[in-house]
Amino acid sequence: MTSLLSPVPAQAPAKPVQGKIKCVVWDLDNTVWDGVLLEDGDVQLRPWVVEHVKRLDAMGVLHSVASKNDHETAMAKLREFGLDEYFLFPRISWNAKSVSIGQIARKLNLGLDAFAFVDDQEFERAEVAFALPQVTTVDILEADEVLRRPEFAPRFVTDESAQRRGMYFSQLARDDVEADFAGTGEDFLASLDLRFTIAPAKREDLQRAEELTVRTNQLNSTGRTYSYDELDALRSSSEHVLLVASLTDKFGSYGKIGLALLEKGTPDWRLNMMLMSCRVMSRGVGTVLLGHVMGLARAAGAGLRADFVETGRNRMMQITYAFSGFREVSRDGSHVVLAADLSEIQEPPAYVTLEVES
Repeated sequence: MTSLLSPVPAQAPAKPVQGKIKCVVWDLDNTVWDGVLLEDGDVQLRPWVVEHVKRLDAMGVLHSVASKNDHETAMAKLREFGLDEYFLFPRISWNAKSVSIGQIARKLNLGLDAFAFVDDQEFERAEVAFALPQVTTVDILEADEVLRRPEFAPRFVTDESAQRRGMYFSQLARDDVEADFAGTGEDFLASLDLRFTIAPAKREDLQRAEELTVRTNQLNSTGRTYSYDELDALRSSSEHVLLVASLTDKFGSYGKIGLALLEKGTPDWRLNMMLMSCRVMSRGVGTVLLGHVMGLARAAGAGLRADFVETGRNRMMQITYAFSGFREVSRDGSHVVLAADLSEIQEPPAYVTLEVES
């Protein structure tokens, strides 16, 4: 059988630079606006900054704020300028900027290397660079040029890219409801009306599928990225199965959040790639797609082996495999081959409704 895939490398490839930055964190005084708000309430918004914020937002790049300021005064000014809706989880306090950025990263569940920080003061940029060296720091005097670089521009702008800010706002609303929920964690999940859909990838899914391979780190089995053209060839191959998973709840859609690539074979099928968006990590659905894939192999009378490459960031995916009954059968450095126990496949959690499309 001829494979469309090159061998999995012993070391996971580096993520491409293009689209690396997923969130831009802005200072306010002499950055988003000219002037110091607490010294002169009549600060002037910088139109070119607004243009960048809206342009990047439309491509799916998120924005937030890390500013040493009075929170209520600064938020009132952002509302006056009509910009408050663009900034997720703004941290406006007298804390160190690195502390604020760390809080934003945890709230948005993004790696620090996905952040850029824009500030006019060299001291503030140096403080962030020292405490959080993974963060890209940008001088406001250079921002107009820097924000046009490839690392701020995803290759594709998908429907989900344009809706990403709204999806995160929905997630923050979920978090607020969960914080006030009196029952157990499972009771809360049951209250969400979670619906998990698995379907064969269609051509219109491929831009988002490529984006998932580029953006997903913690729940990516190999760390490998796939181009649109590679995914299209695999989707059309009779020897492969390319599946896309989506999730919704009563707050709205999480979008397309999972991807699985199976290669048929004898006696074993091969799970070449498995990933889930980090946005759904807390929803307890990490094993649903994997369980479905295991069921497909068993129904075909085949065994199932899975490639796993230890990237240093995907320990959670390794745990997911182990929890689903996979065991290590061979290793070459960081490249591990896992074999599935198909005698007992876990059912989806009771709080999830699974819908499978043919």
